[in-house]
Amino acid sequence: MTDKSGDSAATDFAGDLAALRTDIANLSETIAELMSGRANATGAAVKGAAGDARDQLSQSASHARDGALGAAADLERRIERDPLTAVLIAAGIGMAIGMMTKSRR
Repeated sequence: MTDKSGDSAATDFAGDLAALRTDIANLSETIAELMSGRANATGAAVKGAAGDARDQLSQSASHARDGALGAAADLERRIERDPLTAVLIAAGIGMAIGMMTKSRR
């Protein structure tokens, strides 16, 4: 009689073990799907942030270019309006650079 209850317990244990293996396999699949979804969401967030950064950089470069073009146009107008002053300033800067780079023997 103990033989039958022992066999029954072994059969129950084997069934429980098989069910546990199935549950663990299902849990592993669920975790893999969850992690894949999170990885995709993170990738999308990173792509979005990179796109935003690219847009901001492009806007900053555009503003800088516009500012430089405006400054160049302003300088050109000043040179056209007062050419003698521009020549004297350029000569002074040239002399200063020449004096700084002059070798002393």
